Amino acid sequence: MRILLAAILSVSIATDVIRAETGQPRRRCRGIQRLERFQPVATPGNEFELSATMPYTRSLFNGHDLVGWNVVDEYDFARHGNITVEDDAIILGAGTPATGIRIDGDFPRMSYEVTLEAKRIEGADFYCGITFPVGDDYLSLVLGGWGGGTTGISNLDNLSAIENATTGFQEFEQNRWYRIRLRVTESKVETWVDDDQSVDVEHAKHELSIWWEQEPVRPFGIASWYTKSAVRNIRLTRL
Repeated sequence: MRILLAAILSVSIATDVIRAETGQPRRRCRGIQRLERFQPVATPGNEFELSATMPYTRSLFNGHDLVGWNVVDEYDFARHGNITVEDDAIILGAGTPATGIRIDGDFPRMSYEVTLEAKRIEGADFYCGITFPVGDDYLSLVLGGWGGGTTGISNLDNLSAIENATTGFQEFEQNRWYRIRLRVTESKVETWVDDDQSVDVEHAKHELSIWWEQEPVRPFGIASWYTKSAVRNIRLTRL
């Protein structure tokens, strides 16, 4: 198939060259037109099947409602805060203790990247806790926990985000949007806040787990803890 497509393309390009030399009007390369017919098209049922062979990015939030998401209401999320959509963002009202949403449907388990924007509106605990898959296991990215500034991954070797090699600290301003990037590959878990990398860990060298409180957020979800926060522009890219 590749040889055939290459032959079609080369013949079409040669034809265009001849037309240009003889003053004939150039037409759009028929080889390119034919190649375009072979481009896969994403439909609601085949996004992840396509992405197994090609990079593919899609939005996980339409900016209008919670279609594609479920409200988490188990365990520590039973007394969650009010969850609304305002100004193209999902508002997670402060829970007692937790409020969260999880993706409705399947989610890739490896070789993907998620980007989003998040901000803390009220409160002093983590405003963006992302639970995500890594192969057969799960991890949680914590931003703003343990007093408002701790960052890191829970859990590595049964150690939480405040006591393992990924532990960091950042002062997060109230009502300021931060750009969050989470990348999971066969070898690493990496995260960034704005342009600063906060996590770079070779996950195969560690035992991976999450706290039982975050289990209802699987396979992929976002949560806050005693804190009102907002998230928007949630995108998934298969690598």
